[in-house]
Amino acid sequence: MPTELEELVEFLHSPQPAVVQIALSNLVGYSGGPQQQVFSYNNYEAIKDLKHLTKSESKTMVEHSTTILANLCEDLVMRSLIVEDLPYLQFLVGKIANLKNSNADLMCILLTNLAKDDHINKILEFEIPLNEETRKVFTSTKAIDCLMDCFVKGNDRKLNAYANYDYLAYFFADLSRFQQGRHYFITEQAYDAVVPISKLLVFTEKYEDKIRREGVASTIKNSLFDTNAHMKLLTDPKINILPFILLPLAGPEEIDEDEMFDLPEELQLLPPDKQREPLSGIQCIHLESLLLLCTTRPAREYLREKQVYCIIRELHKVTQVDEVAELCDRIVQMLKRDEAPEPAEIEAIESDDDDDDKIVEIV
Repeated sequence: MPTELEELVEFLHSPQPAVVQIALSNLVGYSGGPQQQVFSYNNYEAIKDLKHLTKSESKTMVEHSTTILANLCEDLVMRSLIVEDLPYLQFLVGKIANLKNSNADLMCILLTNLAKDDHINKILEFEIPLNEETRKVFTSTKAIDCLMDCFVKGNDRKLNAYANYDYLAYFFADLSRFQQGRHYFITEQAYDAVVPISKLLVFTEKYEDKIRREGVASTIKNSLFDTNAHMKLLTDPKINILPFILLPLAGPEEIDEDEMFDLPEELQLLPPDKQREPLSGIQCIHLESLLLLCTTRPAREYLREKQVYCIIRELHKVTQVDEVAELCDRIVQMLKRDEAPEPAEIEAIESDDDDDDKIVEIV
């Protein structure tokens, strides 16, 4: 005999909308924690029902069913049943890109929770249908391009009165953990001739929006695991990533002129009310990005040329957070240490030694 909760789960595929709505509203509270296992009843039939209900014409049904699915992503099996359904994933992105969808932000949360699974990389491959209205906003039909446009153009509800798309920042951060995702963020896209990571950089100082700042900071850090791209990200003027990592770490402290004018232009002559990133956790993410840049010699030399050390020094002076101080110390050690000779330099030194050992004939 099914329990009372299991009976509620069975009502999710009732032909009577009123019954389904009552079941949904009662089940939302059971979709998190150990009680969520009730949704595995009858071979996870509820997952199929919930996905179907997110396509409903009822805004309330869509809200409740999407909320439940987002919570159920904590369970690996249930998350797999959602993310491995590629037609559903395509539907989900299409609904997020629907500029009149009042549940778009909830669907962004669901998409973000699904991104913990590597099947999310399929999103880089498929396209979504666009209607006449959305074609005015999105010039690419690729799902990932549309999501990027939603995030950038839809900031502060500029595209959809019901959505700000903030949680896509966390989605991008999770996607960039995978090699395919990193490749997307650091590669110029055909549809607009722009490297996607460059579109996100402006949000590193959006201090009223913790979600955007944190998600973008993590996306930057994860993208830097591709060491071959370091110099392009640093020196390409269309990307110019370094100032956007350093600005959140810089405060109002005065810096000597002999150091200041070697800094990137964006960090020179900062105002006396310059605000530093207020959250130590996000400061740490940016410091970890700098550590990743320190893993290649050309990037280390570039950071030295741009006087990155003086920004880290001033942060170290004022921080009261041990983890921030420790990361500052590690960066200083990388930037201030002596470099080992390059192979060509070693060869030249050995050649000089050989010449010294030769017998010089006196004529």
